Amino acid sequence: MMCATHTNIVQILEVYANSVQFPHESSPRARLLIVMEMMEGGELFHRISQHRHFTEKQASQVTKQIALALQHCHSLNIAHRDLKPENLLFKDNSLDAPVKLCDFGFAKIDQGDLMTPQFTPYYVAPQVLEAQRRHQKEKSGIIPTSPTPYTYNKSCDLWSLGVIIYVMLCGYPPFYSKHHSRTIPKDMRKKIMTGSFEFPEEEWSQISEMAKDIVRKLLKVKPEERLTIEGVLDHPWLNSTEALDNILPSAQMMMDKAVVAGIQQAHAEQLANMRIQDLKVNLKPLNTVNNPILRKRKLLGTKPKDSVYIHDPENGTDDANVALEKLRDVIAQCILPQAGKGENEDEKLNEVMLEAWKYNKDCKLLRDTLQSFSWNGRGFTDKVDRLKLAEIVKQVIEEQTNCQDSQ
Repeated sequence: MMCATHTNIVQILEVYANSVQFPHESSPRARLLIVMEMMEGGELFHRISQHRHFTEKQASQVTKQIALALQHCHSLNIAHRDLKPENLLFKDNSLDAPVKLCDFGFAKIDQGDLMTPQFTPYYVAPQVLEAQRRHQKEKSGIIPTSPTPYTYNKSCDLWSLGVIIYVMLCGYPPFYSKHHSRTIPKDMRKKIMTGSFEFPEEEWSQISEMAKDIVRKLLKVKPEERLTIEGVLDHPWLNSTEALDNILPSAQMMMDKAVVAGIQQAHAEQLANMRIQDLKVNLKPLNTVNNPILRKRKLLGTKPKDSVYIHDPENGTDDANVALEKLRDVIAQCILPQAGKGENEDEKLNEVMLEAWKYNKDCKLLRDTLQSFSWNGRGFTDKVDRLKLAEIVKQVIEEQTNCQDSQ
């Protein structure tokens, strides 16, 4: 909302705060519904791929509009943190359609505390990778948690802009790997951390020195050496009176749908991985859990509900726990899929879901959920949105737990 008034940022037309109950939910939930302007011109790289004669001058004009959008964000002390071609949209299909920045899902006010490793692989700045490295090591206990955490700043957006300019000019990213992976391969990580890239002669021989200069100055590993957004807007390449009508090789390269699809798939997987982390589940064995409700039940010797299977040969405590454990197994399989030898992840999900269903057949929410996910009593007949299923099963657990506590 703070940024959306700029001509190069997608506008927010209206925001509604409603309580909405979807079919799989037991009760309404408060939600924000955002209505934004229609952007009919498509994504930046798709537009370039349709341009048979995309010139360096046009690339310069597009860059200026992106830079103006970033300047507006940075003037408000906001880091976008996910600047990439898919988040740059054209208003319509006209030749002079403005390009606008969208998707502020990772944007944050920069108060000197930017340390979350939010990124998309091809466009990530070295400082964000360093934040990720330290975050992972602290989490694993390899290094102690620092009293003053490692932070980065808005200049991460300038690095991403440098990568976008590079790809616009030649059609491929400056940092890439021959090894496809869900995470950034070591060789690609090393290239980013050291700022190692080239301008191959075949594609770059006809591209101006000014264009190469702005890329070099944006892809500086040290943030303090990198161009600021004001430096970008003042750069000769964005203000040149030269024709710069040389046709770029990027349009032809981007027509290769397999290459573009591969890049987009890498982005999608990385974003999915980042969001899965938020739903991470840690399961503890019952005998190690120090839970006041469980302690109370053991002391009072709570009797089981008739509708729940009881199976605890060791101590006969906590009647409904098996049913809840089976549901937690479903969540774990959704978030961190594991399959045995000769078994695929879908088969494993069917197996743990069947077990959970056996122990929770009287739960209406679970029954309605399984119907909406095309469950036939033995397995799912359609592809399952695992994160959505995990979220609903979590609600089932909460409902069952509340039910037990009220007994």
